[in-house]
Amino acid sequence: MPLHFRSLGFWRVAAAMLVMTFHYLVYGPASGFEAAQRMRVLMPLLDMFMMISGFLIMYRYADRLVAEPGSYRRFLVRRLARFYPLYLLTLLYFVAVGVAVHLGFVGSTADGRYDWSTLLANVLLIQGWGFTDTLTFNYVAWTLSAEWFCYLTLPIVVFAHRCFGIMGLAGMIVLSCGLLELMVATGIMPFKSWMEADTWGAYRAFANFVIGALVAVLVRDSPLRLTSIVPGWFLFGTTCLLMWNGLGGYPALALLAVSIFLVALAERNDQEATRLLKPFDPVANASFSIYLIHPVVASLLLGIVWRRVLGPLDVVDFYVFWLVPMALTVVLALLSVRYFETPVAKVLNERFGAVSASWKAGSGSLATARSPR
Repeated sequence: MPLHFRSLGFWRVAAAMLVMTFHYLVYGPASGFEAAQRMRVLMPLLDMFMMISGFLIMYRYADRLVAEPGSYRRFLVRRLARFYPLYLLTLLYFVAVGVAVHLGFVGSTADGRYDWSTLLANVLLIQGWGFTDTLTFNYVAWTLSAEWFCYLTLPIVVFAHRCFGIMGLAGMIVLSCGLLELMVATGIMPFKSWMEADTWGAYRAFANFVIGALVAVLVRDSPLRLTSIVPGWFLFGTTCLLMWNGLGGYPALALLAVSIFLVALAERNDQEATRLLKPFDPVANASFSIYLIHPVVASLLLGIVWRRVLGPLDVVDFYVFWLVPMALTVVLALLSVRYFETPVAKVLNERFGAVSASWKAGSGSLATARSPR
């Protein structure tokens, strides 16, 4: 049976919910907008989201990608089958909204959101590679574009580890961060910090992805017998508190990486360490769906129902109504995973992936052969 890492899944869905909260507050009164801007200090949690992705991919699949013929192709098919159908569905929704905006049926407060010249980049999932000047259509999907970049460049990460071990991954992190700093300093990347990049988010994600990959190797090889998740959760909570009070940049990323290491190590040593989190598994598995669906719900319930109907009528407080789209997003995400994403992914994998039973187990030798029992 493959290892699970429930704490990481819980943290990923928490990050998705935080992003959703931020975007929903923007539709509210001045106090909501101010609260949303205050939440920007927690932006490193998006970087943690990408670190966790790098951790899980490296831990579960990396060795298999180079050990089995055709395994990398199957990996890409599996990833596309997992996220692209829902992404395409949400993209088509925002294309329809864009048509309505250009025909004058509805308005838009986001300049350039429905720029048709960027549609192809969105379809190809390269909108987060520096090819667009602003976030367009389903604006949160820049992270999906960034993750796709990481999947495509995964062989480089695996090669660095196989040839040079931990030092290869550490060197790649230093080199990536150095190049990102140089791109910002020279104005190539139009952001004050690469840790704020979105339209250039692919390169930001790659650095975080490699950090997660390094943590995965450290967890796999660690002789420590830690079995409690308390130290990792305590450090994670402390880091969030420190970020709320101004901590950012590399110190925040380092503390989040250590938090991932501690909880993952505890779960590697004791799979029962997170049994209390098991009831949250369905929601944790829907983190990606929550993230992609919430802009659709926001445009309908907050952009139309709230701003055009309930807000002007002043019949309900925003912070009461605000709970409706929050809850609806989670429900829609759970339904999407069960009745849309999973069945469609199964069909696509069977048609294009030729997935073996051993691959379906989702645990490469990083996760099993070298893990202490």
